[in-house]
Amino acid sequence: MKIRSLLLGSVAAAGLSTGAFAADLGVLTSLDVCDALGLSGLTISSDTNCLQITGEVKYNFNWGDYTDNGDSAVFVDTEADGGLDLLPVGNGYNDWSSKFSAWIKFVATADSDFGPAKAVLKLKQKDYKLVTDAGYSGSSAYDTSTGSSSGGVYMDEAYVSIGDSTVIMAGKKGSIMKKGDDEPLNWLGLFNSEDVDSGVSWGPDVSIGDGGHVIQITSDLGNGVSVGAGLENLDGSTASEAGTAVGYIAYAGEGISAHVTVAAAGVLDGTVEDWGVHAGFAGTFDNFKVVLAGAYGHDDVMSRDYWNVLASASATFDMFTIAASFEAVQNDGNDTDYGAGASIAATVSDGVTLNLGGRWYHEGTSGDDSYQIAASVAAAVTESITLTGEIGYLNNDDGEDAMYGSAKLAWAPGGGYTSSVKGTVSSANWGDLGYKIETEFKKTFE
Repeated sequence: MKIRSLLLGSVAAAGLSTGAFAADLGVLTSLDVCDALGLSGLTISSDTNCLQITGEVKYNFNWGDYTDNGDSAVFVDTEADGGLDLLPVGNGYNDWSSKFSAWIKFVATADSDFGPAKAVLKLKQKDYKLVTDAGYSGSSAYDTSTGSSSGGVYMDEAYVSIGDSTVIMAGKKGSIMKKGDDEPLNWLGLFNSEDVDSGVSWGPDVSIGDGGHVIQITSDLGNGVSVGAGLENLDGSTASEAGTAVGYIAYAGEGISAHVTVAAAGVLDGTVEDWGVHAGFAGTFDNFKVVLAGAYGHDDVMSRDYWNVLASASATFDMFTIAASFEAVQNDGNDTDYGAGASIAATVSDGVTLNLGGRWYHEGTSGDDSYQIAASVAAAVTESITLTGEIGYLNNDDGEDAMYGSAKLAWAPGGGYTSSVKGTVSSANWGDLGYKIETEFKKTFE
């Protein structure tokens, strides 16, 4: 039950019992500011402000024999962000990791002549411990143990904003850059796209800081069109790269979303060090979906250029969905890398889906090729439990290949709680049998 509901009930009961009904009407009205502002969820009201509270707690634990001195079973050398380490490989020594993260966010909103006025505070903490090759003894015994944490609770966001269709924001917060509308539609995705968390990027050598200390303005122009501009990374750690000028134009409506984002880093000292453009289009037309995306980045100091494009489409016919994707990327004038992927999904019965897919990547400079083929079945056992099984094969031209199988149990009983356990076994053509058990427990509230 909401805190304000308890307060309203207490005030009403007290008022009626004392006969002060008329006086209490004013109190009841002041406590209803959240409803007047159209805000819901976990809220607390004062006379003028509505405080919304949201948060999340998440814990992950992994265990197995899944890395050989940091190496994986198969490495795919993409251009995007250092390449992909895929599938576990064993060496006879256990590895494990333990990680928790939690955040809580407070948004205090009041009405003003210019629209809702807000103060936002977000507190966050994370702690991570990783142990690899525990107990290994060779020429010298070692127990590689590394981890990272936030060093306690810290202020992840602290900013103010005002406005309705046009919003002005200032303080410490995330970026307003639009970087979506760029995910491949095939089941396995694409290799280079996966290396940038699914999509396209302006490259690893283009350093464009975002978020942090910011001054931003966004505006809804109507008919699905919105624009935004701002200065971000005003607290940049180096003077040459401090201050990123950001601007975007976006559209969302009638099954279509699209955007163009531009950003230039290092504007505070009057000299732009790096700049980039990110654009994406995602459209749904009856049974067909299309995604088109591209990004370009330029490092002015090193005179380096990077570009990355992606195209994807899917079509659904009765129980079948067919999807195909293509990507290309070039970094600093090297030969162009490119890749492709395709999949077919079939909903064979209520709650049961079969997937069959493959993806391929060609590294232009070395001429190496990598590919993956896989099949999976996902079954909704109950309304809250889903079982997923997958088998596949992964290969690169550097002499690494592996067959693998995995099974996952996901549980979502409601109330914002989810948990899962996944087991993966991989047999590579080098090293020992690799295996990894991954668990996650999460609860969100709002």
